[in-house]
Amino acid sequence: MSVFKKYRFRQEYLENQLWNYAYLNAGLKINFNGTIIQSKNGLLDLLSRKTQAESLRYPIIHLKNGDIEVAISHGNHYGEQYYSFVNGQHTTQGGTHLNAFRDGVVETMQKFFSKSNFDRKDILASIVAAVSIRVEEPLFESQTKTKLGSTDMGPQGPTIRTYVVNFLKEKLDNFLHKNEDVAKAIESRIKQSERERKEIAGIRQLANQRAKKANLHNKKLRDCRIHFNDNAKKVEEDLRKATTIFITEGDSASGSITKARDVQTQAVFSLRGKPLNCFGLTKKVVYENEEFNLLQHALNIEDGLDELRYNRVVVATDADVDGMHIRLLLLTFFLQFFPDLVRNGHLYILDTPLFRVRDKQKTFYCYSEKEKQDAIKKLKGKPEITRFKGLGEISPDEFGGFIGENIRLDPVVVNENADLDKILAYYMGKNTPDRQDFIIENLRFELDKAEVEEKPGVNNQESEIEKEQVVEII
Repeated sequence: MSVFKKYRFRQEYLENQLWNYAYLNAGLKINFNGTIIQSKNGLLDLLSRKTQAESLRYPIIHLKNGDIEVAISHGNHYGEQYYSFVNGQHTTQGGTHLNAFRDGVVETMQKFFSKSNFDRKDILASIVAAVSIRVEEPLFESQTKTKLGSTDMGPQGPTIRTYVVNFLKEKLDNFLHKNEDVAKAIESRIKQSERERKEIAGIRQLANQRAKKANLHNKKLRDCRIHFNDNAKKVEEDLRKATTIFITEGDSASGSITKARDVQTQAVFSLRGKPLNCFGLTKKVVYENEEFNLLQHALNIEDGLDELRYNRVVVATDADVDGMHIRLLLLTFFLQFFPDLVRNGHLYILDTPLFRVRDKQKTFYCYSEKEKQDAIKKLKGKPEITRFKGLGEISPDEFGGFIGENIRLDPVVVNENADLDKILAYYMGKNTPDRQDFIIENLRFELDKAEVEEKPGVNNQESEIEKEQVVEII
């Protein structure tokens, strides 16, 4: 309690961890606060639970033998989605075993569909898979054990790549020969990815040329000196993990952050206003829209996360209606076209103070109404209260304290059971009447403390609302 003064257990996180243990130990029964957690089919159950059956192009392929188990399918999403494990450890950043798995899938399918001469990118496009291996004395690239660095299965065993690739060449190839319907579904999905890639090839080339020219003097990007994809031997891990890019709205907000930032590890990308609502559009729009194209090049995520330039991608918008709208538009962009960025924990929302409460001796920066009321009580007399509605209203000197060691970031977390297509369709689709009805039905009006005191018969339940009407959507 003296160290972690404000903490709570996140039940959904604990349950997810326990489910992973169950998937990796089929038959194990775990009783968690009266809830029984058990898996009979291992990684098949994992992939079934983390995907929507209707979104998969064919039934999940489940293969296992000795020290390896895999589950594979293809969906309709952009990017590649993996769940990888080594000796029960969830390797969220992959490593040699995941690279070997990807190579094995590509080599097996290229050989099986040899007449079609499929490209690696088209085979892996929209894949969703889980892979688990057991390795003797594994070596991880960091203390968090999120990325495997070992190259051998054990002192006397084969290399991890050889072991995984040979397993897939045998088991996956046999499965495809025995299940013609699945093989045809995979071939159809690969051909669809091939068509989509070729359709945007011309646009992509022109867009990349424009982005390359813009990078020489990109006014939107104020870059930092250290990047997440720098050579690990030359740059310390702590510095690479600290790399952050703030995506701001307009020059006013970006100006304050740019002056206050740490030029070693913090970059700023400035939007010119509200970006395009890209829900329902194809990836073609990423190349046709100059701002989106420059953003994906700044992050270096066009071909995946392997060369991601910043560990933390932070959306920094104003605390008003327009700021929230821009936040939703950016979330839509990332969730639709680069969901791996979100699933791998790289996307955040910057939390900045809403109020400054001060007198001649002390100044408090408050992130909530409660913090503001507490600050008022600590100061004598009538303090000066400033409501920050835009990031541009905060001076660079003040901003330095909000993006330094005490930075407050809210991670964007995708629930494992979330159907992104349905969520985006509801919030960003053309169903305006449905959203309007929801808002009307869930409006809650609260009166401020002064109004409650003035109106007889109104129950005052410790209202901490300032002297204005507050509308909260619940």
